[in-house]
Amino acid sequence: MDKVFQIGTFCFRLTCIQEIPIPANFLLFEVSQDAKPEFTYHLDIKGYLPSPEGRILARRPDLTVFETADGEARLIGSLGGTAYYASYRELSEQRAEITLSVHEIGDLLFDTVFTSLFALERQMIRRNSLILHCAYEKYQGEAILFSAPSETGKSTQADLWKRYRGSNTINGDRALLRKTENRWTACGWPVCGSSEICNLGDTPIRAIVMLRQGKENHVERLSPFQAFTLLYAQITINQWNRDFVQKAMSEIEDLISQIPVWQLTCDISEDAVKCLETVLFPVTDFKAGDAIHET
Repeated sequence: MDKVFQIGTFCFRLTCIQEIPIPANFLLFEVSQDAKPEFTYHLDIKGYLPSPEGRILARRPDLTVFETADGEARLIGSLGGTAYYASYRELSEQRAEITLSVHEIGDLLFDTVFTSLFALERQMIRRNSLILHCAYEKYQGEAILFSAPSETGKSTQADLWKRYRGSNTINGDRALLRKTENRWTACGWPVCGSSEICNLGDTPIRAIVMLRQGKENHVERLSPFQAFTLLYAQITINQWNRDFVQKAMSEIEDLISQIPVWQLTCDISEDAVKCLETVLFPVTDFKAGDAIHET
């Protein structure tokens, strides 16, 4: 197997001696073999996983990260799992080697399992891009990104905009944010969580909306400090890499200097849509602390 993919500006080749199952969401990002990949992943399937050597940088129930002479290595597992299912090792700035347990081939069809093999967040931050946990809606040619911790209502608010305003959901769980021609753009991502909605689409960002459940609908523009704090918690950042943390912080600061970040306290009615629509279309000269109410 030899395929080329492009996610954001990152173009890469994936090779494997045998054919392997690839999630439909990931195949959306396949491009022509004529493209010029800047990175190559070689995937090997074995009955055992190699043990990386190097200093341990981070350890979680589903991941152990090592610092090696060539970059980074990982043992990759899943939350609730009893063993690692893959290993990842960078061989240079242009190549990485992935070893997958032979017992886990069938699980590759899950987009979270497959995508976790590639340490994509490392490649994205190198290209000034951020992975945001959000529902990504396209409306009137612009992106509205609904972000919040899990189970707070991202998909619900996205569905309300789809039902009452005819918006289009590009991804129900993630968006890649990158700057294009001096404007921040939301792009598709190959993982969509339980929403099962994953599409391609590069769309200029109109606004980021941080959600909070409530009995009344209320929206206010967040101050830069408030916006930074809430956004930082919803962006994928390798906390063990100081340089990447600093770079991510710089990108977030640039993002909120250009894109308004609102907090919407809301119920699950059309009134929530109307409340937010009042400030987004058109966006008026609201300052941090200004508020709109709908009862």
